[in-house]
Amino acid sequence: MAFHVEGLVAIVVFYLAILAVGIWAAWKTKNSGGEGDRSEAIIVGGRDIGLLVGGFTMTATWVGGGYINGTAEAVYVPGYGLAWAQAPIGYSLSLVLGGLFFAKPMRSKGYVTMLDPFQQLYGKRMGGLLFIPALMGEMFWAAAIFSALGATISVIIDINVNISVIISALIATMYTLVGGLYSVAYTDVVQLFCIFLGLWISVPFAMSHPAVTDIGFTAVHQVHQAPWLGSINSLDIYTWLDNFLLLTLGGIPWQAYFQRVLSSSSATYAQVLSFLAAFGCLVMALPAVLIGAIGASTAWNDTDYGFPDPMANKEADMILPIVLQYLCPVYISFFGLGAVSAAVMSSADSSILSASSMFARNIYQLSFRQNASDREIVWVMRITVFLFGASATAMALLASSVYGLWYLSSDLVYIIIFPQLLCVLFIKGTNTYGAIAGYLFGLVLRITGGEPYLYLQPLIYYPGCYPDENNIYIQRFPFKTLAMLTSFFTNIIVSYLAKYLFESGTLPPKLDFLDAVVARYSREHMDKATLVKSDNIVLNELAPVNPRHSLTLSSTFTNKEAFSYVDSSPELSNTEDN
Repeated sequence: MAFHVEGLVAIVVFYLAILAVGIWAAWKTKNSGGEGDRSEAIIVGGRDIGLLVGGFTMTATWVGGGYINGTAEAVYVPGYGLAWAQAPIGYSLSLVLGGLFFAKPMRSKGYVTMLDPFQQLYGKRMGGLLFIPALMGEMFWAAAIFSALGATISVIIDINVNISVIISALIATMYTLVGGLYSVAYTDVVQLFCIFLGLWISVPFAMSHPAVTDIGFTAVHQVHQAPWLGSINSLDIYTWLDNFLLLTLGGIPWQAYFQRVLSSSSATYAQVLSFLAAFGCLVMALPAVLIGAIGASTAWNDTDYGFPDPMANKEADMILPIVLQYLCPVYISFFGLGAVSAAVMSSADSSILSASSMFARNIYQLSFRQNASDREIVWVMRITVFLFGASATAMALLASSVYGLWYLSSDLVYIIIFPQLLCVLFIKGTNTYGAIAGYLFGLVLRITGGEPYLYLQPLIYYPGCYPDENNIYIQRFPFKTLAMLTSFFTNIIVSYLAKYLFESGTLPPKLDFLDAVVARYSREHMDKATLVKSDNIVLNELAPVNPRHSLTLSSTFTNKEAFSYVDSSPELSNTEDN
């Protein structure tokens, strides 16, 4: 492959544009808010992200390199096709459900990260446990994106893949480091625009290439390969449903999503942003679907790509850049590829910021350093942004199966965090004992189900499992959803059982070593009066609590309006007097 100067110029132009926007947004962050809320400006953008920027950045949470390349690949691969391209519908429904049921309670209670309600109800230790799958999901997602980015750039210009990954990661980390959510949000606008414009300009040229058969005909007729509409085998229906539920429900409990929700100026705005992003995800998937269909309708022998085709060359995951490279005029190709390459970072920067936000607030500040100054928290965030960015880059360069690790970690988000989020927001009476039991049951059931991407054999063989070409057994049974439901009901059952045993006197109070039932409001648990307004919760839950209104705590919990509201609430005053 020859070195393409035009391709390099296109990438440099797009990267410089994104870096410039990121630095400008960082300057905007520095000039927003006072001295005491700099960390809040970095994590949730001062809670003043508007509809336009908010809609773009929430859409870009999912619409990145993995989403675009993965959708095109699913449509292209023979035997799968559009029927198995679940991400557009799955993530769109995820955003709709998030807006309908989760955005309002999370935003109205003034939380700063997704883990806040867990630490508030279940305590610091449980918050730390839930941080593990949340961190794994964000880090492996970023690593998978950087890995795909390096492969994409290698199609454009013949440079070392490792160099392209490192440079891309440095740029994404740099503007995230200095600007936080503002930089991520405003660069998302540019990146999403790049994807939209770059792909839609390329599609007509690719369609009109003489080697491409009419995609309307190849949708239902076999020409160069099986029809790209695809089909679902009756034996695979449960696998399809399991994966679809994983995308739809497992797409909700991500810090990258709730960071946008919590940055909204109101709970209603948070819901509207979710619905706008759901529509944006569908719109942004259209050119990727068309490019996948074009790849399936191309006689590759008649192009410069030659024989064998991308599927035989095991380059199906690269079908989008291959179509742009070989079926479009050179300048259109480089514009499209340069835009897509730069835009790949739109999800990676979100994941890095999400991971550092959760660590700085929920692990460092709330668990170890409640008296930490705002300046100290900002520096912890900056250091962890750099460390997490470097770690994601190292995994992208060194790990042989980054995507396998991401699949497993996203499964853990669905199986462990989603049922815990349901319980903490909607099921009254759950406690730390139930949360830990649900966590462990879900984890064990998922790991014992095996993971083909990591060559992990199952320990439990569910009905319908079969060996693949590597003799690794594939599960047809929807065991991931079974593990999620088991985790959910285990949490509820064990919580109520522990509550009954302690309150009935069957177990002595000294055995309540987690302070979850008898000493419900110990130091282990976050004081509800400091986090939420009294009209958002049942007042009798606040009765045993005397709010601590110290300077250090008010800087720790950013829902500052709750203090004045709680102090002036006659209902709460009467409750406390009792």
